[in-house]
Amino acid sequence: MQFRDLKAQYLVLKDKIDAKIRDVLEEGQFILGQHVQELEAKLADYVGVKHCISCANGTDALLLVLMAWGIGPGDAVFTSDFTFVASASVASVRGATPVLVDIDPRTFNICPIALEEAIQKTLQEGQLTPRLIIPVDLFGLPADYPRIQELAQKYNLLVLEDGAQGFGGSIKERKACSFGDAATTSFFPAKPLGCYGDGGAIFTNDDDLAATLRSLRAQGRSSEDKYDNRLIGVNSRLDTLQAAILLVKLEAFTEYELETVNWIAGVYNDKLSDIVEVPIVPEGFYSSWAQYTITLDSGARRDALQRRLTDRGIPSMVYYPRPLHTQTAFASMTVDSSLFPNSRKTAETVLSLPMHPYLSEEDIERITRAVRESL
Repeated sequence: MQFRDLKAQYLVLKDKIDAKIRDVLEEGQFILGQHVQELEAKLADYVGVKHCISCANGTDALLLVLMAWGIGPGDAVFTSDFTFVASASVASVRGATPVLVDIDPRTFNICPIALEEAIQKTLQEGQLTPRLIIPVDLFGLPADYPRIQELAQKYNLLVLEDGAQGFGGSIKERKACSFGDAATTSFFPAKPLGCYGDGGAIFTNDDDLAATLRSLRAQGRSSEDKYDNRLIGVNSRLDTLQAAILLVKLEAFTEYELETVNWIAGVYNDKLSDIVEVPIVPEGFYSSWAQYTITLDSGARRDALQRRLTDRGIPSMVYYPRPLHTQTAFASMTVDSSLFPNSRKTAETVLSLPMHPYLSEEDIERITRAVRESL
């Protein structure tokens, strides 16, 4: 059994994927070919925004937006303490200061109450200028953008949605990657929509920002003369081969994969909710289930369950074993650990079970039975 079975997906989509790859090889356009343009148009249409700018990976997607907005030294960038490092590290790469914020333990996403407290504390200290909020759509569930946007307007902050795990989720009728002033996603293979390597994209309705991003991803060159570099940019382009693969995968994702993972999550909930704390999806929200994460009542029980599942040949993962404020890269921040009670407890007690659209009913039964018997 695989935690996320990319081979099973490929076997289902093999003929279409192989045909798309052949098309690229025969056309010979390997950098920003027509498949990239087609993918960007379809992604923008799906999300419901004017522009999609693809790039080399999800971290570059975040970094390019910070470059375009001029985020740098003296700026405060607010993001979740319980997430992958990218949303905080891109701030540091730009010379800005990441300000870590505790989470809502029910959703695993940044807590709006803690966020406002962090903004006010930063303003009172007067050493940094609050500039940007990077909420993360953790495990497929969009962050609480209605409340986050209120805070952004109140304190005159930009919002950059990190939808690396959230692509396909939504709040009411609005899709993930359409929130904030801009949004990003990742096409890392294990993401809800993944390619066979690295890839990422940025979404925005801002025409000027989109033009700047297209320049920055290609060394800052102008649209009129590729040898006139008018900005200092980077080399961060999505390979045409990956775009071709994503075109096939996007079709499967929208036609049945997203619906299937939501069905699987429902089965998990039905079979496990009486014995363990299962993830919630607030009313009006829709998750793309990048991970299905249960919460145990102690670290010892979590670790024991993981060992028992491993003994039965069932993979599981801990996302994430360490909050960002405990990691070596941010040791110089000397933050007060008491500010992150939910992040610390969550890191000790969560466990993610296999989740992907190609899980069989037999696999689901085997997993849930093993969890129940182990507990």
